[in-house]
Amino acid sequence: MAKANSARGRSPLPPAEKQVASSPTLAVPETGNARSKSRSKSRSKTKAKNKAKETSYKSDGVEDHDVFLLPLSDYWVVLALTLVALAVRVYKIYQPSSVVFDEVHFGGFATKYIKGKFFMDVHPPLAKMLIALTGWLAGFDGSFDFKEIGKDYIEPNVPYVAMRMFPAICGVALAPCMYLTLKTLGCRSMTALLGTGLIIFENGLLTQARLILLDSPLVAATAYTALSFNAFTNQHEQGPSKAFGVSWWFWLLNTGLGLGITVSIKWVGLFTIAWVGVLTMVQLWVLLGDSKNVPIRLWCKHFMARVFALIVVPLTFYLAMFAIHFTALVNPGEGDGFMSSEFQATLNTKRMKDVPADVVMGSKVSIRHVNTQGGYLHSHPLMYPTGSKQQQITLYPHKDENNVWLLENQTQPLGMDGEPINGTNAWDLLPEPEYIKNGAVLRLYHTNTHRRLHSHDVRPPVSEAEWQNEVSAYGYEGFDGDANDYFRVEIVGKQTKGAVAKERLRTIETKFRLVHVMTGCVLFSHKVKLPSWASEQQEVTCARGGSLPNSLWYIESNQSPHLGPDAEKANYRKPGFFGKFAELHAVMWRTNAGLTDSHTWDSRPESWPILRRGINFWGRSHTQVYLIGNPIVWWSSTIAIVTWVVFKAIAVLRWQRSYGDYNNTTFKRFDYEVGMSVLGWALHYFPFFLMKRQLFLHHYFPALYFGVIALCQVFDYATARIPSAGRKDSGLINKVTAILFLVVTAGVFMLFAPLAYGSPWTKAECNRVKLFPTWDFDCKTFHDSYDKYTMLTVQAGTAATPSPEAVKADAAASQVEEKAAEAVSAKPEGEGENEPRVVAKDDKIEFRDQDGNLLNEEQVKSLEGKVEFKTKYETKTRVVDEDGNEVSVGEAAAGVAPPHPDVEGSDPETVKNEAAAPEEEKPVPPQPHDAAASKDGEMEEAQKQPKPASEGKEATVHEEL
Repeated sequence: MAKANSARGRSPLPPAEKQVASSPTLAVPETGNARSKSRSKSRSKTKAKNKAKETSYKSDGVEDHDVFLLPLSDYWVVLALTLVALAVRVYKIYQPSSVVFDEVHFGGFATKYIKGKFFMDVHPPLAKMLIALTGWLAGFDGSFDFKEIGKDYIEPNVPYVAMRMFPAICGVALAPCMYLTLKTLGCRSMTALLGTGLIIFENGLLTQARLILLDSPLVAATAYTALSFNAFTNQHEQGPSKAFGVSWWFWLLNTGLGLGITVSIKWVGLFTIAWVGVLTMVQLWVLLGDSKNVPIRLWCKHFMARVFALIVVPLTFYLAMFAIHFTALVNPGEGDGFMSSEFQATLNTKRMKDVPADVVMGSKVSIRHVNTQGGYLHSHPLMYPTGSKQQQITLYPHKDENNVWLLENQTQPLGMDGEPINGTNAWDLLPEPEYIKNGAVLRLYHTNTHRRLHSHDVRPPVSEAEWQNEVSAYGYEGFDGDANDYFRVEIVGKQTKGAVAKERLRTIETKFRLVHVMTGCVLFSHKVKLPSWASEQQEVTCARGGSLPNSLWYIESNQSPHLGPDAEKANYRKPGFFGKFAELHAVMWRTNAGLTDSHTWDSRPESWPILRRGINFWGRSHTQVYLIGNPIVWWSSTIAIVTWVVFKAIAVLRWQRSYGDYNNTTFKRFDYEVGMSVLGWALHYFPFFLMKRQLFLHHYFPALYFGVIALCQVFDYATARIPSAGRKDSGLINKVTAILFLVVTAGVFMLFAPLAYGSPWTKAECNRVKLFPTWDFDCKTFHDSYDKYTMLTVQAGTAATPSPEAVKADAAASQVEEKAAEAVSAKPEGEGENEPRVVAKDDKIEFRDQDGNLLNEEQVKSLEGKVEFKTKYETKTRVVDEDGNEVSVGEAAAGVAPPHPDVEGSDPETVKNEAAAPEEEKPVPPQPHDAAASKDGEMEEAQKQPKPASEGKEATVHEEL
């Protein structure tokens, strides 16, 4: 075997020499010396030729497969396949006509780009900006908020089809990329056709490409990078003759551009960079060993060309995308709470005017927390429901009048007569300002509620730990306060910039702690949020031994009569582009790593290659969108990967035993070419095992693309390239096998297509293809037969119409509702004497179509027996008085909702989630009439409803704070 392989790997003799050696008629007798000299010259020429071949970095068995030099027939095939891919991707792209899965996030980001509102997301901006651009070009004005799955697109006239077309076009681009990549790798046209078909008829890629999501652009960018780098590698492996040529430079630069595009869509592009980087280092290492053809100077030229194309080009592109991102988002938004105060100061309406730098006694200031994205020390006229039940102290993310505190000395100042000057404006009457130095003892007076910052040995309402005390606002106007109002200023020199700021309080520059004099605890805040009675604002406590970052504060705004227009001013140092770039990436990394909560449809990497489960995207009107791949594509690509791994293991063992397998050119090319694709698969797959964050099936798509390439390479070698004894390689086996493989793939694709398109399906067909219980799409969703589907019930994103069969049930429910309404409106004697007497209530059953349009009796009768109606219980009671005037039920309801904490003097951005009141004071909400009909498992079923994936979730102030 070794001898055969060795002989097969030898370079063939030149035609003339072979003829002399084999033809007896040319074996003319010669003298010994002449024959010796001739043989000597021939051997020396052969040795020189073999030596040159051995030292050149040109690879054996490599031909020029430049995609620009393919036969015309291949271009026609590419065009045909692209049209097929287009038809498959855009077929019924208008359904579902409501928000699907992570369209909640990425459609919402488009809204924010159009309105210029800053947001924070864990992904780079390129694909999101392009989605926003397509929406804007189609007339989208950003008025639709994409807040929840199932929200209708039709009524608000959202150009969602245009926005979905961008991911769809990216999905279509996979077809030509795959075909040309396989041709670049030397595969036959039929193999390239097979690989492209596997991509076109892959259900998972189809599902992602039909929605406003990022994965289709990501895979398209990865595919383009793979095409460019494989084309460059083909040029490189042909040796010095192709180096630095037009095609060599073209594909190298396009590889760098592809890397920039990929990493600008998602950080998964870093895995693509790793793949190109590893193979580039292998190429440079081989070049370094070719001392005859590649001197050091030329090697440095190769090295610098790759540095420019594969580092400078993608990095410049990546930076440019963030420059556009910052330029587009110039207004404050929900995500600016994640950023530092300096970053926020660069946004419109958050840019702060210059304020006095020095802080004096009597200054009215706002105090910001350093560590949790700069919330303000805040109070409002509501009390804690537990503990001391004194006024609440919170951390609030927006500017507000309730953030203003007056800095008082522990004693009142003395006048010229030596007597104390009373009143909160006493320090304004002094002839000279009194600076607040390190170690000064202060009282913080809340100007809006006339209470002082206060702490005592009482546990906080949420963090009921022994080492934390409650912080409250205590007192009333004119009250002198007590010793628990005293806080000592401790300037933290390491966090403070400037010599003066380390000696006395300075606006923005000084970072300090506030130490409670009586207990020794330190004013402290963290990311714990208070319940709804405090509008879910952030908790503030007084902690003994609290961490330094959570105990640091600084003064942002500062006013005092002593600090006139000529006083020294201070302001935030506005970060430049690179400062904002670095800060945003730190927040993105921290937020991404923090997405560790479990999700109903998440999965772990070990389940992806075997397609263990999918993701429920959407469900309504007896249809469903469920992300699941084509089992034929997934399992066969996994088998191909395993095949190469087994081959490599055996090859290494045989190489160690000195077998000459690597003398065979075909053997070497199979090992290296398939190995490149397997390496791409591995680098896009195994890093996910290191992540503790939420992961989903769609994270496997880039790896799947490389897996399909490897599958086609193995197929091409097995059916066309590996020589077989006694067989002439006519390509028949390659063509027949490829066609059969493609037919099976397309057939399986059709079986699962209703889950990708959200089309009608039957329970029987669904159960027939549900091979494993872990494929958890719900077959009960579908009808028993197709004749039950009509245009009214099939149109995605619509609700079904009520049924005539349920009219009796509706009537019974109406009677129950009427009795309930009577009970609500009834009042004890003596109450409501001045109010109109209720004499009648109108209840009616309404029939509506999928768009919510009211149907008349004739329309309902015409639909009976043709469509399936569905009952939806909604109580809308109309109460009228004796004169026929409509009376609001709410007017008779006892009790009113308590006011918001910041009703008066509040900023309009103040959080208004829920009226804050002690639990015992809250009115009990009425129970729904059908509450008794709840069934076991409803909560578990609700958990399985489609929800947005947190990995695409927009970061908001409330989530982070």
